[in-house]
Amino acid sequence: MRYLTVIFFLIVSFSLFAQQPASKTVRNDLPTSKIEDDSSLRIALRDAWFGEVPSRVMNKRVEYYTLNGGSRVQVRSEAGREEFLVVLARELPVSLQPRNSSGSNFPGWAQGSWMLSRRIRDGSLTRIRVFPRSDPNSYVQFRPFTEDRSYMDVVVYEAYMVYSLPIAIPFERLLVLPFETILSTVGDSFPRRYFDPEPGLYRDKLAFIEAVRGHLPKLTFTDDGAINEDGNYVYIETLEYQNPNNPGAVGGLNCSGFTKWIVDGILKPISGEKLSVAPLKLPFGNRGSSFTEAWEESRDPFFGLDWCRNLASSAGTILRSPSFAHLDEFEVRSFPFSRIIHRGSGSVSIRSYPGFLPDAGFGVEGLQPLLYALAIDEPDRIYLAAVNHDLGVPVTASNPRGTPRLRQYFHVAVLVPYFSENGSFRITVFESAAETSFAAFRNRYPGHYVNLVRIPLDGGFDPE
Repeated sequence: MRYLTVIFFLIVSFSLFAQQPASKTVRNDLPTSKIEDDSSLRIALRDAWFGEVPSRVMNKRVEYYTLNGGSRVQVRSEAGREEFLVVLARELPVSLQPRNSSGSNFPGWAQGSWMLSRRIRDGSLTRIRVFPRSDPNSYVQFRPFTEDRSYMDVVVYEAYMVYSLPIAIPFERLLVLPFETILSTVGDSFPRRYFDPEPGLYRDKLAFIEAVRGHLPKLTFTDDGAINEDGNYVYIETLEYQNPNNPGAVGGLNCSGFTKWIVDGILKPISGEKLSVAPLKLPFGNRGSSFTEAWEESRDPFFGLDWCRNLASSAGTILRSPSFAHLDEFEVRSFPFSRIIHRGSGSVSIRSYPGFLPDAGFGVEGLQPLLYALAIDEPDRIYLAAVNHDLGVPVTASNPRGTPRLRQYFHVAVLVPYFSENGSFRITVFESAAETSFAAFRNRYPGHYVNLVRIPLDGGFDPE
């Protein structure tokens, strides 16, 4: 009887909440620890939405509630093939709401949104998903384990930063517990910093991106093209002028020359000079083996790797100190996840991710979550990417000798991960004298690897 009285009180309370005018929505996401708790609402909805037979839940109309602190919540169901969702969708922050759009401001992934997955066949509970940020790609997930324990996952851009962590809470209890109470049981195992970006830290990156964009219309692509220390366009292989009769004439840049142009633009306000081309081609650090030595001259397999490492070494020396010229200081090797979600041929699976490989870098399938983590951990860095793959010419009747498969670093680009003023994660890509998209970059190189080196940003950009 006491239990029924409590439920009646909660239902009446939320009915009153629903009649109150909504308070002004915050401009951006709040710190995760400040997300308004909705556990009382979940208690009130438990029987009608979490425990009712699937057919009745899926036929329910959308309901709206307003929490005590003013957060608006839309409660709805979404049916799939074998499972359906009960969604407690928060309203998007004002800064993320589409302008002049008739679309919903309750997408289901706004900060604080909560989802329960149930099987259509028998109504059993399979998964809870909570969104600590207004980002559909970042969430915390709970799954049943034993009668008195559950699993917790933390997923960021399809990478598991936490996977199957046992927590001492029965799954049924998770339906009604405050999210912060749950997180308190796991302590530092929840990587909170990856859900609390500070947009103000990326103003220099935004200024850098705009400065580079402003110069792009003046650039053109030319195979093997770069600008030397005197400001003349040359060919990287021979160092000869692109316009022998007029060395000062405008020429073009290839992917490597364009990357140098960007790094020169960062360094020149400090050093007053552009970098020389020839030293950037020299071998840097351990790479290859006795087998690859025979092909260094004819195939130049490590050109992109050496080029990026030399640029990063120069940048570390000029912008920091000579100690930052060493490979251990500027090469990206660490990563905060070991599994990723793989999608292909209509199936979804979880695969191990080996992370950094000394002779290759990182698999491109894990590059986006890696850049997300780097944006949080290193807000004042950009990254030079050396794309590589095993390449060779197979033996055929027309080419009986062929060439062996070697790992070749054949393309370089500049990757700039950051959080926008409204807290959205973005990656700007500059390559081959142009700006492209990260999706185009990633989709162009399936199965490839990318070696990353860091370049500090210290303010101005002047490539002239």
